[in-house]
Amino acid sequence: MPKGLRIDETLASRRSFHFSFEGREIPAYEGESVATALLAAGITKLRCSPGDGGPRGLFCAMGVCQECVVSVAGQAVEACRLLAAPGLDVKVQP
Repeated sequence: MPKGLRIDETLASRRSFHFSFEGREIPAYEGESVATALLAAGITKLRCSPGDGGPRGLFCAMGVCQECVVSVAGQAVEACRLLAAPGLDVKVQP
């Protein structure tokens, strides 16, 4: 990000679009991760822990912890490492 710009000024210059999470339309900006867009939309629970069923979501935001794993086209992916794209259909990891 160029020095001196506020985050809202930077986002305003980027193209906006929507993708889907569990059937809900999520607004996003070009260059934004799926995890960031979901968090901005107020979605914090991305999956359930296989052990105790507890909620899991964005934690490290750099692809190390795998707490934000979601499903896209049947493949498990970390939401923090996946760029949002128009028409992307994201589901909770089964």
